[in-house]
Amino acid sequence: MTEKTIGYVELEWSCPSCGARNVGTTRTCKNCGAQHSTKIEFEQTVQETLITDEAQIAAAAAGPDIHCGYCGTRNPATAKLCKQCGGDLAEGQARAAGKVLGGLRAAPAPPLICSSCGTENPATARKCSKCGDILMKPRPKPTPEPTAAQPAPSCLPRVLLFGLLGLIGLAVIYFVLAGRTTDLVGQVSNVAWKRTIAIEALVPVTREEWRDRIPAGLRIGQCTARVRYTQDQPAPNSREVCGTPYVVDQGSGYGKVVQKCWYEVFDDWCQYQDLQWRSVNLAVAQGNDLNPRWPAFELARDQRAGSAQEEYVVTFTANDKSYNYSVHDEVGFRQFSPGSRWRLQVNTFGAITAIEPAR
Repeated sequence: MTEKTIGYVELEWSCPSCGARNVGTTRTCKNCGAQHSTKIEFEQTVQETLITDEAQIAAAAAGPDIHCGYCGTRNPATAKLCKQCGGDLAEGQARAAGKVLGGLRAAPAPPLICSSCGTENPATARKCSKCGDILMKPRPKPTPEPTAAQPAPSCLPRVLLFGLLGLIGLAVIYFVLAGRTTDLVGQVSNVAWKRTIAIEALVPVTREEWRDRIPAGLRIGQCTARVRYTQDQPAPNSREVCGTPYVVDQGSGYGKVVQKCWYEVFDDWCQYQDLQWRSVNLAVAQGNDLNPRWPAFELARDQRAGSAQEEYVVTFTANDKSYNYSVHDEVGFRQFSPGSRWRLQVNTFGAITAIEPAR
C-alpha cells in the first residue's frame, strides 16, 4: 500500500497548568503564559479543516519544531538560532513526529459551556462569546470505583454442570454394557454377500475459473469482472481504493492528513462447460452361498467402471435368537459354511464382539 497525502490541518495543545486550549503553532499558553515543553503533546482539534494558506502549508511540511537546548523555547524547524535567547539550535531537541493521532474529524463536536457565565459556545471556540473568558478543555470525569456487588445467582452453570455429568454417566453406562459379554454357541443359519460396481459416465458440468486458467477448447459462458489481486501501482483494468483519512503529528503544531491507498486489479471470472466422470448406474450381484462373484455388465461409449464394494454377512442362531456378523473379506467369509458351529461373545446390545470355531 502507498501513503497519499491529502493536506494539513492545525493541531492544538492543552496547557497542563490551567487547562486552556491553544493553537498548535503557539509557543506559550495564551491564558497563563506557560511555555510549551517537549512533554506536552499535540492533540487533534474538535473539528478539522484542511489549511489552504501557502505559508502555513510550507511550515507544516518543513519538519518538527526544535526546542532550544538552553532556554527550552520552541523554534521552527528552519531556524538556526533560538529566537528567545539566540542559542545555537544545533544543541536543541527536535520534537517527536509521526504519531498517528486518529481519523480526520469532520463532524461537528458537542458545544462547550463557559465555566464562568454558562454560555454555550461552538466546539471550535477558544474564548466565550459573551464574557470573553478562555474556554477550558473539559476534564474527563473520574471513573467511580466499582462496588463489590454480590453477583446474582445464575442457574445456567448448574444446568450445564448437571448436563455434562449426565452425558458422562450415559457414556460410562454405555461402555460398561458394551463391555459386558455372554458366551454362546451359535450355528451358521444363513450367509449373504453383495458386490457392486459403479458405472461412471462423462456428464456435462458447469465450473467457474479465471478466464486465462480455463483449459483451451472448452466453451466459456457468462463472465463477470472480479478483483483478482491488489498492488501499489496502477495497471490496466484497475481502480484506486483508499482507506479512511487519518492525522499524523508533524511535531510543528500541524498534522498531516494521509490515507493508505492501493489498486484493485480486475479480471474476468467465467463459467465454462466441462465433462466429469460421475456415477450413473450400479451393477449389482448378490447371493446366499459361499461363492461370491462380481456382477457382469456392459459399458456404453464414454462409460467406465468405477469404485467396487463388497459386503459379507453371516447369520448365527443361538438360543432361538439370530445374530448378524459382518466379515471384511472373501477369504474369511468362505469359512462360515452353513450348519457349522461357532463360539460367540455377544454384548448387551446383541453385537458379536469375538468369534472362534466351537470345539
